[in-house]
Amino acid sequence: MAVNEFKDAVYKGRLTHAISNVQQRPLELFNSHTLSIAVTGESGSGKSSLINAMRGLCAGDEGAAETEMLDTMRELTAYPDPILPGVTLWDLPGVGTFYFPLDTYCEQLNLSQYEFFIIVGSQRFRSDHARLVREIQRTGKRFYFVRSKADVDLDASKRQRPPSYNQKRILKQIREDCRRGIAAEGVGHPQVFVVSSRETNCYDFPLLRQTLQTDLLILKRHAFLLSLPAVALPIVNQKKANLKGEIWKIALLSCLLAAIPVPGIAFLCTFFLFRKHLFQYYSSFGVDDRSLSALAQQVGRPVRELMAVMTSLGTTPMTALKLLSDLVGTAVMGAEYSWKRLPVFGARVSGGVALVTTYFMLRKCLASVADDTQRVLSKALEAERENTI
Repeated sequence: MAVNEFKDAVYKGRLTHAISNVQQRPLELFNSHTLSIAVTGESGSGKSSLINAMRGLCAGDEGAAETEMLDTMRELTAYPDPILPGVTLWDLPGVGTFYFPLDTYCEQLNLSQYEFFIIVGSQRFRSDHARLVREIQRTGKRFYFVRSKADVDLDASKRQRPPSYNQKRILKQIREDCRRGIAAEGVGHPQVFVVSSRETNCYDFPLLRQTLQTDLLILKRHAFLLSLPAVALPIVNQKKANLKGEIWKIALLSCLLAAIPVPGIAFLCTFFLFRKHLFQYYSSFGVDDRSLSALAQQVGRPVRELMAVMTSLGTTPMTALKLLSDLVGTAVMGAEYSWKRLPVFGARVSGGVALVTTYFMLRKCLASVADDTQRVLSKALEAERENTI
């Protein structure tokens, strides 16, 4: 129901109402939505083992993810979480393998299709992890960082330095190493868990499950917000197509007015038709100055942040009008010059120039305003996602 109301508000150009519809929705209502969690990391880090542990399975159990010493997996595999409703864990191939090198990993696996990530790493924080963090940050998604094989690291430390062995201190050092690496990529409060998939009652494994369960509704709401720009796109395109069908009538009127043998009438009529419908497009899509100010207030951001993503011949209708008036004026004035020599021919030329100019420029303007609507809405939804994190 929320999606239908969102679509209706977008079509009517009521972007503040579209955002408000989501803001006022209680968290509990997002429980029915699904959440796709991509489990990624370098080859051999224990991704599959972690998925099995989170599902309460061991390697070899029916339905368990396959675990191998050598990561030769080339297919993505989905595993539903038996405890958390609507959650699917995706076992991704390891980054940095022969088939999935670091430079093309994100594009090959289309990481943007997933709504949340668990980055699994063993030993120290690596450049592969930093690259994944940057890519996830770029898409506006969230993630947990899981430092796996804690039992192996602790055993090695105990054998190497028995007198100075301190489990609590070593675990803290591991966490801090991971947090420093993630923080260096611009993440303010990284969620880091040090776990062992073989000892699910030890270290941070219980905390990992508890945190995921606690965050679940917020993550589902976040995923729902991420899906809304794609939901809005066909609605914006449909409205653009409907308005495009009216441009011929406007262009024909401009043609008839331009044929009137009065100096300057062609330019004035064409300009004011332009001005009228340009403002109508901004208002109809909900990206005029007044609507943008209301939308910025709705999501708690400065209006300049929304205007900064607009590219339709300038950031405001007035700057767009100046450019359009120059283009239209030049074309129509050239046509009016022919009036002085050949009045009948001049009428046809003036009307034809006005028709073609008005038609194509209004089409270009409409397409630009529609694109701006999509960008403004995406920016507003991005701000709303950040407000809930």
